[in-house]
Amino acid sequence: MYKFLIKRAEAVIEALPYLRKFHGDLFVVKYGGSAMTDPELKDKVIQDIVLLNFVGIKVVLVHGGGKEISRMLEKKKIKSEFVMGLRKTSPEAMKVVERSLSRVNSEIARMVKKHGGRPIRFTGRKGGMIRSRKMLLKGKIDIGFVGEVDRIKKAKILTALKKGKIPVVSSIGIGADNKLYNINADTAASAIARILSADKLILMTDVTGVLDKSGKLVSQINSTSAKAMMKKGIISGGMIPKVSYGLNAISAGVGKVHIIDGKLPHSLLLEIFTNRGIGTMLVK
Repeated sequence: MYKFLIKRAEAVIEALPYLRKFHGDLFVVKYGGSAMTDPELKDKVIQDIVLLNFVGIKVVLVHGGGKEISRMLEKKKIKSEFVMGLRKTSPEAMKVVERSLSRVNSEIARMVKKHGGRPIRFTGRKGGMIRSRKMLLKGKIDIGFVGEVDRIKKAKILTALKKGKIPVVSSIGIGADNKLYNINADTAASAIARILSADKLILMTDVTGVLDKSGKLVSQINSTSAKAMMKKGIISGGMIPKVSYGLNAISAGVGKVHIIDGKLPHSLLLEIFTNRGIGTMLVK
């Protein structure tokens, strides 16, 4: 029994240098994938977020809700169509996106509160946190009400953080035309991290991180190597946009970018507060 307790104490001691190092830092966490659908994983992720807040790390939680949106679209018999990995969003689909992400946002805020945190919700028109503009793929392909981040209400987020609150931001923007736009959650999180000059951007995914040509996890990679791996096709598929968002964030002043597997319980804490980490850290 004591051996088990001693191991738990040693785990806390291992975290001590990181607790000291990151105290007062600002992290932007993109929450998505399986970690949003598995009830046990959801609870653990929110516990991690609240813990980071309690130890003095300012956290902005940005979420999508792709699986919930797909489920609701199917229920409404609205066809889902993807172009270059982005959901084509008709006016009817946008209404479903808004309702779905509002529901997800509300649930996340409720869970944060349950674990002792103080959430503040920003979703769609509520708070109007993200100002967006219509996105045209390759400058000409229209995929409906899909947007990109134009600007965010930085002062609102900073005020909330100063008060010890946890902003919970859904990936919906509002345009100059007063219409809502569906924004990819990785895109939104990266933009928010850039605008806030965050110390860390953490992207939760359903994969372990960046893999080398032999399939082995790359624990740390710099921007030059990452670009070379993309050029050679070693970084491919759905990892390309995530690494690209990370590179954009770092070039704009974000300290470090972490790509982690959200399917692993307490992956946030394991990546940040242990010597080895469990994902890929992208640095300058």
